Amino acid sequence: MSRSIEKGQLYRDLDRYMANRDRRLRVTGVGDTRAECLIEHDLGGTVGRTTHIQLKALATPSKYELLEEAETLGADPRYAALLSAMAKVHGAGSAATPLDYANAAWDALGLAQQETARVAPEQP
Repeated sequence: MSRSIEKGQLYRDLDRYMANRDRRLRVTGVGDTRAECLIEHDLGGTVGRTTHIQLKALATPSKYELLEEAETLGADPRYAALLSAMAKVHGAGSAATPLDYANAAWDALGLAQQETARVAPEQP
């Protein structure tokens, strides 16, 4: 059984060397024979990097488990900013705390500027 590969899909790598790392890959581009994938989660520490995987391999359910279809990925542009911020915290030394992730998300979304503008509106 094989499936079609589309931009936006999320896969879990089932390779025996990757299964314990819980490596998850988001398809960011599809070529003739390979898909460009962004590593969204990897206990091995390669989060935020891109890799190229053969389409035939991604289409094989025994090699890659499909976790999300493309349409479940929102078109919200903040998603990439959040993912990048989380990758920086995650890759910074693996001793990151939940507060580190929260602060990174807060900064990535520009919430500090929004809060400042809300609390102290401009004077006419």
